[in-house]
Amino acid sequence: MKKTILPALLLTGSVSAHAAVAGPDLHEEDDSLNLVLEQVEVVANRATAKTPVAFTNVGKRELLRNNDGRDMTYLLQMTPSVTTTSDAGGGMGYTSMRIRGTDGSRINVTANGIPINNPESHNVYWVNMPDLASSLRDVQIQRGAGTSTNGAGAFGASVNMITDAPSEDAYAELSGAYGAYNTNRQTLRVGSGLLGDHWSFDARMSHLGSDGYIDRASSALWSYFGQAAYSGYNTTVRLLAFGGKERTYMAWDYASKEQMEEFGRRYNPCGEYTDKEGNRAYYPDQYDNYIQHHFQLLLHQRLGSYLHLNAALHYTRDDGYYDQYKTNRTLVEYGLTPFVDAEGNTVKKSDLIRLKNNENDFYGGQASLNYIRGGWNVILGGAVTDFDGHHFGQVKWVRNYVGPIDPLQKYYDNRGRKFDSNVFLRANYEIDSRFSAFADLQYRHIHYTIKGESDNWDWNTEAPANLDVNRRWNFFNPKLGVNFTSGPHRGFASWAVAQKEPTRDNFTDGDPAHRPESERLNDFELGYTFNHRIFSAGVNLYYMLYKDQLVATGELSDTGNPISVNVPDSYRMGVELQAALRPCKWFDWSLNLTLSRNRIKNFVEYIYEDEWTNPISFDLGDTPIAFSPDVIFNNAFNFNYRGADLSLQSRYVGKQYMNNARSEEAKLDSYFVSDLHLGYSLKNFHGVKELRLGFSIYNLFNKKYFNNGYAGAGYTVVEGEKVIYRYAGYAAQAPTHVMATATLRF
Repeated sequence: MKKTILPALLLTGSVSAHAAVAGPDLHEEDDSLNLVLEQVEVVANRATAKTPVAFTNVGKRELLRNNDGRDMTYLLQMTPSVTTTSDAGGGMGYTSMRIRGTDGSRINVTANGIPINNPESHNVYWVNMPDLASSLRDVQIQRGAGTSTNGAGAFGASVNMITDAPSEDAYAELSGAYGAYNTNRQTLRVGSGLLGDHWSFDARMSHLGSDGYIDRASSALWSYFGQAAYSGYNTTVRLLAFGGKERTYMAWDYASKEQMEEFGRRYNPCGEYTDKEGNRAYYPDQYDNYIQHHFQLLLHQRLGSYLHLNAALHYTRDDGYYDQYKTNRTLVEYGLTPFVDAEGNTVKKSDLIRLKNNENDFYGGQASLNYIRGGWNVILGGAVTDFDGHHFGQVKWVRNYVGPIDPLQKYYDNRGRKFDSNVFLRANYEIDSRFSAFADLQYRHIHYTIKGESDNWDWNTEAPANLDVNRRWNFFNPKLGVNFTSGPHRGFASWAVAQKEPTRDNFTDGDPAHRPESERLNDFELGYTFNHRIFSAGVNLYYMLYKDQLVATGELSDTGNPISVNVPDSYRMGVELQAALRPCKWFDWSLNLTLSRNRIKNFVEYIYEDEWTNPISFDLGDTPIAFSPDVIFNNAFNFNYRGADLSLQSRYVGKQYMNNARSEEAKLDSYFVSDLHLGYSLKNFHGVKELRLGFSIYNLFNKKYFNNGYAGAGYTVVEGEKVIYRYAGYAAQAPTHVMATATLRF
């Protein structure tokens, strides 16, 4: 059977790249999975050991070892320059990650080369794809501009996920986890193995849930994965479907330190209101409800000894809504007229419940031709996508309202459309056995429109703000580099340009005095690694120079999204250090350290009266970029002996400011957190191919810390004087807590 499959796979032209620095076996495939179709996926955006890019691979074994239901972001948190956040405080529900200080809307994410980022927000909401790690073969993180890829521009990093290849042998796997805060996961995976030398089928179903560390920050999550595959000598085809359904109680408003002192660290202000008796109460249905489905059709066609084709069609459908209780809202903003209550008072503001709906259709196609002969490895590729996003809001209920109200009355309705196309040519030429040259040229065209009524009220027209966005961008993104490899030594130098259009929120929720513009990045990288069986080490220097970078102000819109503004000149520069030691078979030690400087040049802070009108400005000179720590350190001691394993993982994140004004009132203090993982595996146990048991202690030393939040500022006029005020909210993380796991493989 393998004779008819493997020759085609070996000619796909994708060399499996190792992590820049890793101890042996850290990222190996799990032998028990016996993967045979490893290279069917679209791999045009993958870096190899001869690509002048800083990257890290995380393999199947490491993903499975750490997967207890936490989001993908937390499974990648030990890789260089990564910081993570969790609204619920425990790694399940709404989470995100930043790489080199850049947030999720600036990290390009693909699955099998197909864009996962929402084309409007540019974000990946991992809560919509829970337990995706159970269906991944590996993940590659490219730091910096990286190679040309599809979808939103990579402005700090890209995350390239490859889903599981079909297994040659039939299998079944049942796994579960349970821990603190009623956190749980149940997963069933099955596969047919190879049928008739050509066909195979795989499926997974998962359920996850948690009460959350933060009050009421519960999650109820379902996900699935399925694929049908055909393999022949020259042709391989896969049809995939994966997605999820989530119901998550909101926790993104966070709490101030004053509120935490009064109500405790777990206090959650979302859904809070005052009932008829004057008591504090919470709306029980303050949930985010969402469903997302991804469909992919992947083709690999061998066209001769030197040429092969990868092509894909894809479609993503998602829809859902927020169910929010809002207090003391102005009625006219919701299409409602003021009313006269029983006491004869005119009521212009009242509590109400609103639904904010979003329905999206995203589809497209892409293809790449790969030519490999002699010293040349050339890829010509391109993609076309189209997106239709429908946004509308409804009023579900109004307290004490007098007069007619239509059930689920709409108060705004708009639609975003986005057409995105790109073509790229990438070539790697081996000058000799040690030196190679690299060039990557991409042209990208975007046409984006938003039409309709905004959810923001325009007090000048006394109507919902009109949305009339019609923008086009044409970007040329060149990348050049050289690479050196000789035995255990690898070095590279590269220069890359990346350009990125604004997100939907930059238009709808941005500073009204500053129209969002596209951004440009010049990324300079210089790296060296030494890899040996016992010891490996590496250093990577980067200088990322931005023009008109959109940076977070620290403020949030009323749906929890960060607000950003363009700044003319800014940069991120740093050094990433990595090392690993494996003196014996049963022990390895790995660490990485990022030291960086992230600054806005000549930053001007704008503060508004009542946070909306009559801005005043302050020239603050060079200031740190929000949410960009200068120090990130990860350390892991790993032991493995006769089926037993132990891993002590520690993370240090330096202080971060939540605005760009270097405000001490808006600062996240540094934190150092350690996790302890224990595991034991039994092979061929009473008819079971493998039984694995695990136990984890998170936040081992009970550190009380915050890893996310928001900050804002405004001023009031008191006796003719402008009085500035600042405020902040903090995402409290769980103290010491535990999780137990069990996996049965048949």
